[in-house]
Amino acid sequence: MSNAAHAATDASAASAVGIIPSGYRLPAELRLGEVRLQIADLARSLDYYQRVLGMRVLERDATSATLGAHDDSTPLVRLHERRGVAPAPQQGLVGLYHFAILLPDRAALGRFVEHLAEIGARAGASDHLVSEALYLRDPDGLGIEVYADRPRSEWRAVNRQITMATEPLDLADVVAAAKGEKWTGMPRGTRMGHVHLHVGDIERASAFYHAALGLDRMVWNYPGALFLAAGGYHHHLGLNTWAGANARPASENDARLLEWRIVLPRDHVAHARESVEGAGHAVTPTDEGWRVADPWGTVLHVVTDTGA
Repeated sequence: MSNAAHAATDASAASAVGIIPSGYRLPAELRLGEVRLQIADLARSLDYYQRVLGMRVLERDATSATLGAHDDSTPLVRLHERRGVAPAPQQGLVGLYHFAILLPDRAALGRFVEHLAEIGARAGASDHLVSEALYLRDPDGLGIEVYADRPRSEWRAVNRQITMATEPLDLADVVAAAKGEKWTGMPRGTRMGHVHLHVGDIERASAFYHAALGLDRMVWNYPGALFLAAGGYHHHLGLNTWAGANARPASENDARLLEWRIVLPRDHVAHARESVEGAGHAVTPTDEGWRVADPWGTVLHVVTDTGA
């Protein structure tokens, strides 16, 4: 099948699933950029992100560092040290639930599973039908998912809603996909797959991220959660109320998500801004695009795709 035929097939599949916003709609070309995290101890975090997750340092100064995959210049995580911040509590604060690193294939996930076992690192594991995932927490208690997608041809939808679940992961079968190859770090092609946030109210969050920002609603019957995306993906953004009705937003004194990024073609950066401002949300211009805070103060940075 030609590239044009693949593109047409993907576009047709994307149009057959999800609930699209009534106004502006984010394009299929959307991708996620780096997440920026506030942590307590840069040296401690760098050890974890390199030794356990298999990232490499792209840039570093006295109080911050950018990390990515090996043989790949794409930034995935930017760490900012603020001494004395409190670790993220187990029950969660409004803000980050987890950020999710997407490996390029199932074999890489299998190598990662074996690597974690060899170093004695603890992780949760789930089969979400559309993907297979491992769950970890960094030294500050911030949630991390490392996952691989199943082929889109295997995804299923009922009444326009992508079918997702949380089921036990067949770890032995995932490891078998590695075919005995050893983990040598996150491979080229690793990307930020999605971000999942604790919010205070699903409908209010939908009004911001779906109606104003322009993401499609992809999964809406998951208890206490909503999943949104562009281009027919299962989700670029997860939202949930699992932290509880009394959860407070993460503050400057907490380990937390400082911002997450959406990367768009240049014309869509402007169109998305018009839509968000038109819905009554204050936008701050930046050299790369613009920033906006959601109703609970979580910062999204929309930036121009420079083709890097």
